[in-house]
Order: sequence, then C-alpha cells, then structure tokens
Amino acid sequence: MKITIVHLYYDLLNLYGESGNVKALKKVFEDQGIETEIRFLTITDQLTFDDVNIVFVGAGTEQNQKIALKHLNKYKKDIEKAYKNGTFFLATGNALELFGSSIIDQSGKKWNALKLFKFHAKEEPFRIVDEALFKTNLIPEYILGFQNQNSVVKDLNKEHLFEVIKGTGSYPKSKSEGIHVGNFYGTYLIGPLLVRNPALLKYIAKEILSFYYPNYILKPFSMNLEENAYNTFMNNYYKEYTK
Repeated sequence: MKITIVHLYYDLLNLYGESGNVKALKKVFEDQGIETEIRFLTITDQLTFDDVNIVFVGAGTEQNQKIALKHLNKYKKDIEKAYKNGTFFLATGNALELFGSSIIDQSGKKWNALKLFKFHAKEEPFRIVDEALFKTNLIPEYILGFQNQNSVVKDLNKEHLFEVIKGTGSYPKSKSEGIHVGNFYGTYLIGPLLVRNPALLKYIAKEILSFYYPNYILKPFSMNLEENAYNTFMNNYYKEYTK
C-alpha cells in the first residue's frame, strides 16, 4: 500500500505555512503504516498525475499565482482526467481560483483558468483579512481558518464547502465559502487548514484511504497535540460555540 501526494508549486504557492497541510497528511498516512511519497513539482517540471492520490496547491502572491497558472494551463486535460478518475485535490487560498473559469485581475485583465468548474474570480481593491469560523456538513466540528484574500468568487451555488459562522464567505455578505465537488476540496481558508482542524484532516485521510483501499481497516488516529491545540483555541476565542 502506498499513497502519493503531489505538492504543486511548493516554491511559488506556499504562503502562511501551507506546506503544513502536506506534512500533516504524510504523518497521518505513515501513522497508519502506509508508505507515503511526496512529489514536489513546479514550473520547471513535467506534470503527470497518473499514479497520484492527492494533489495539494497552496496560497501565493497574486504575481506567483499567475506564473503558476500559465504553466498549469498546459496541463488542463491532464488535470481534468485526474479529477474525473478520482484523484483528490485540495486547493487553499487563491489556489482555489486556478480551477475556475477565469480570474479578472485589478487591471481588468482576464486570465483563463483551468475551467474545471464554472465559477469566476475577481480581484478587488479591498482585502478580506479575518480569523474565521465555519461549519461543514462533512464533520460535526467547527472549522477554524484565517482569511487574507483580495479576490472574490461567485457562482458556487450549492457546491460550497463551508457555511459562515464568523468571518466572510466567498464574497462579502455571502453565507457560504469554498467548493466541494467529488474529490475536490477548495477554500480561501489558510492557516494551514488541516493542521488547525484535526477532525477535517482525519475526514480527508479516511476518504482517500477508503477510495483507494476500500478493504483497509483504519487504526486509531493519534492527534492529541493537534486536538489539544484546536480545543484550546476554541475555548479561548469561540467559547460560546463549545457548549
């Protein structure tokens, strides 16, 4: 048994410690006794996803995002094929925008994205910066995350990943955030997301293992440190939601 993780544009799209998501996934799988490989791929590499189980892409500056997008568009068909074949994707921060239809930057220039989904992103003159709290139908626990974005995304409809409790949705006054379709998970939340939310980390790890190894019997997860950090934060800042 083996799990292969691709950390895509690890050098360009890695603000706010987003590489922690990859490290967290690797630890979870190795704690299960499963061999885990991380492939670090960037614009100097030929991209292939044929034997990949999960692709992670993190947040970056707007400039680096466009550099990555130019390279990634060469592999549009490969991305679509991997997604349709069940490869898992996790995109955090403005990496989410790469998988929509287009990005309009602050100069008004339109950048064609991968068109895996129909949503459009638009860079705004304002920036959304907030410590946020969300709910999801994937797990009973609340979702912690940090927002620092100057883009908004609309047209997600019923495909959203999170519901807003405190913070901002995919655009101001929106009550929903992110996208979840099939094995694709995308959100503006950074932090890193999986380190801050051990219940979500366990959920995604279980989904990956049950998809690729349906007969595998899960061992108990060991996340005492992560769970203690999560509970401490909730008790200190969102105590009214811990009752």
